[in-house]
Order: sequence, then C-alpha cells, then structure tokens
Amino acid sequence: MPRPLRDPQPMLAQAIADWGGRDDLWLFGYGSLIWRPEFDFAERRPAWVHGWHRALKMWSRVNRGSVQTPGLVFGLLSGGSCRGMVFRVPAHQGLETLRRLWLREMPTGVYDPKWLRCNTPEGPVRALAFTLSRRSPNFTGELSDERYRHIFTHAVGRYGSSLDYARQTLLELRRHSIHDAALARLVALAQEAQAQSEAPADCGTPPATVYVPGSADTKNDNPSPQPSSGSSKENT
Repeated sequence: MPRPLRDPQPMLAQAIADWGGRDDLWLFGYGSLIWRPEFDFAERRPAWVHGWHRALKMWSRVNRGSVQTPGLVFGLLSGGSCRGMVFRVPAHQGLETLRRLWLREMPTGVYDPKWLRCNTPEGPVRALAFTLSRRSPNFTGELSDERYRHIFTHAVGRYGSSLDYARQTLLELRRHSIHDAALARLVALAQEAQAQSEAPADCGTPPATVYVPGSADTKNDNPSPQPSSGSSKENT
C-alpha cells in the first residue's frame, strides 16, 4: 500500500460535520460507484453537475495497477460538466456508509471530497463527490495515446486491470444512456492494440474495424437534448 498523501480522518470528520446527520445522505457517482456502489441506498437518480468532468487521469498503484506498473482510475476534475448518478442513503445509515466509503475511496487521502449541486429530473440535490486536484501527485496530466495503450495492456491491480475498469464503466454509462466520447475513444484504442498484438505477424491483412461505443448506429427511440458529460477539452 502506498504511503498516505494526507491523513483521511480529518476529511471524514469534516464531511460528517457538513452533512449533519439529520437528513438523508446523497452521494454522486461518476465511475465505479455507478456499477459497484457497495452500500445500500433507498433511491438512485440520473444526475449531472456543472463545473466538473470525469477523466481517466488518476494513477492507481493498488486497485488497478501496481507500484511498478501504475494503472488508471477516474477522477472528477474541475471544468466542463459530468453526467452520473446520485444515491440517497437513509439518514440512519449515513454515518456507517461514509465510514465504509472512506475505507474504499480515501485510504491514502488522495481525493478532495466536495459537496456539489447535482441536477436531477426531480430537482437539484446536494451530494458528496470525490474530486481530484490537478496539484495531486496522483494526477497524471496529459497522456499520449501510446501511454494509454501501454497502461491498458500491462496495468493490473488487486481488483483487476485498468482496461477492465474502463470497459466496465463505459458499459454501465451506456446502460444508463450516458455517452462519454473520450472514454469510448480510449477503450477503442485498447481494443485496437489488442487486435494488432493478437494478429499473426505474417498475416498481411489490415486490422478489423473497431467498433466504437456511442457511434452513430446506437438507436434512441425517444431522443431528447441531454447535458454534456464533459468539457470540450476533455470531451467527456
């Protein structure tokens, strides 16, 4: 386990104090919390936030990679907007849920927990989200396509590979009609690299066409305008 960047307990105490414990607890999920929340909730709603976007730009040296070959997980970076899900936890379960979340998400104190205004079809809610600072040593900065291919090919941690993590998140986002073009492009890069590595060296035939999730053949029987799930720069 990497050494903690910060003591996570004061941040947990602050989150508990900001919540107050009287009302139900709302949590915003934008990555693995959507498909593996690991806590009980009374309600789940689609939600979007402005001023933050989902990005696969956080180093993972335990869960999806190792110290020798760091992997990647999502962070919520400032700028743009993001579509995800909010979960309502009954007030009497909120304290235990926060403590369990801290063990999962904050063992090294890497995230900056923030209370964000999350818009939902039933109205806005104030939800806790795990954001990532660009000043964090776990922020990757800009990565080349070749670096992403290398990570997707080699990075594996205690919960599996970075590629499996990215694929599972993309599938779950699509299941909830959340389209993330940047993530779809990265997964397509990995699929292309896999296809090239598995092709016979003397084949001489061009690689098969790679299907990009979220492409034009996806059908929507009731199209309607949706908020952007990321900034124009990140395209997430």
